[in-house]
Amino acid sequence: MSVLAKSIRKKLNSLKPTYLEIQNESHMHSVPPNSETHFKVILVSEEFNGKSRIARHQVVNNTLAEELSGPVHALSIQAFTQYEWQKRDGYVAPSPNCRGKEEHS
Repeated sequence: MSVLAKSIRKKLNSLKPTYLEIQNESHMHSVPPNSETHFKVILVSEEFNGKSRIARHQVVNNTLAEELSGPVHALSIQAFTQYEWQKRDGYVAPSPNCRGKEEHS
């Protein structure tokens, strides 16, 4: 795991996740090899109980403000309560390639 991914994990651990997955999706975008600019976060936490989807994203964005103001260009946030996570049986749809990725590969 990269230094940046470790930093993201450490900060998101403050939300007391029951499940946390951090995926570097930079390779799916038109960026140089080994980039760390596009991430997907799958986060399950009771901290999200009673919060709208927008409020959950705001919590994550505020937690990762430093990363989002610098090295992270894009962040896909999949934020669930434990109940929602169980209801969907832990399934999160895979992210598509960036439009134009095929052209620049």
